[in-house]
Amino acid sequence: MNNKLKQLVVAVPFALLSTTAAADWSTTITAASDYTFNGVTQTDNDPAIQGSLDYAFDSGVYAGVWASNVDFGDDTDFELDAYVGKYVQLNEQFSVDYGIAYYTYQGNNSDGNYAEAYTKFGYASEYGQTELNFWYSWDYFGYDTGHVISMIAHTFEIAPNHAIRASFDISNSLDGDKFMWDAAKQKKSYNHYRLAYQTSYEGFSIEVAAENTSLDYDYADERIVLAISRTFDL
Repeated sequence: MNNKLKQLVVAVPFALLSTTAAADWSTTITAASDYTFNGVTQTDNDPAIQGSLDYAFDSGVYAGVWASNVDFGDDTDFELDAYVGKYVQLNEQFSVDYGIAYYTYQGNNSDGNYAEAYTKFGYASEYGQTELNFWYSWDYFGYDTGHVISMIAHTFEIAPNHAIRASFDISNSLDGDKFMWDAAKQKKSYNHYRLAYQTSYEGFSIEVAAENTSLDYDYADERIVLAISRTFDL
């Protein structure tokens, strides 16, 4: 695995994990100006085409697969992930979403495939939707080390069909001897800041996001990302 790949992790699947569409089967197609995770590009700052196929049960259990093009500077050009979980609406305000995902990279980096468990808490109020989310991997990118991502986010409506989502997350390696985000500075973690405008038009979901990280690399610096997606019930 090359050094750049060590900095790259999965992005958009977690935006899809809470989907519990009214129809049993659904698919979402997304075109994005960049595929990023926590502010880190997965496509070398180039556009991405992504798609998912999801099945949701009335009980809140769901499962699906998700795919995207990637560019890690080697011959790995395709990511294919699978996930299963359950969404529970505890009452009118509180919800929880938990499950497990498995990420695979098609090419010569299969040693970097890994599983990750997640738990996402939601709180809805007159001021919008607040999220407290956690992801944990016990074999991060095949390094046999733990890795935790913690996120807090809030989405609020500024006008009908227009919303702002602000988020802050921390990616933290639990064993710096095996995996470190910035070896030169002995940093086991980094921060990510994101502010997004969200709307929809004629069935298409549209998001424009500004984001930055505390990493001093050109593949994790400030950027604007545009994503347009559409979900189809099957």
